[in-house]
Amino acid sequence: MNGKHLPLLALLFVSALPATAQSTSIVGTWPLATADKLLPNGTRDADFGPNPHGLVIFTADGHYAVEIFTADRVTPDMSVHFGGYTVDPQKHTITFLIDRASHEWNDTTAVRSYELNGNELSWKVAARPDGSIPITVLRRLSAGDQSEAACSTTVEERSKEGSTRAPDL
Repeated sequence: MNGKHLPLLALLFVSALPATAQSTSIVGTWPLATADKLLPNGTRDADFGPNPHGLVIFTADGHYAVEIFTADRVTPDMSVHFGGYTVDPQKHTITFLIDRASHEWNDTTAVRSYELNGNELSWKVAARPDGSIPITVLRRLSAGDQSEAACSTTVEERSKEGSTRAPDL
């Protein structure tokens, strides 16, 4: 074999190697920072009312869960779905392979464009019939913050309501 084929062989060898973790990994626990919608006139408005609650978890083995709720318990609204996911860092897209959902998304695939800036992850959903575009913004919890932050927020909110009893499941 002559030397002119070496670059081709090297390319074939590298492309056959398994993918490795990337620095832009979204694996982790992501509490909701904001759940807004971009209106056709260019302004932003709260999509789930004031102080929405939510959490998104991406596992290293390709599973995810999204939970976004209004703070209003009288007229609750939510967006909940789970399943598998893939990330295309070159296209900046997350593909959600939705297994089950609170809406009519069961057994569907949804591709979302995303931005990852440090510990902030955001994505946009396709425009709704009214022209608004939902925007989800999340902030990654560090490993040490995960259990403490999740528990302390829940206890703090329940104590404001006068109850420390866990909700019925």
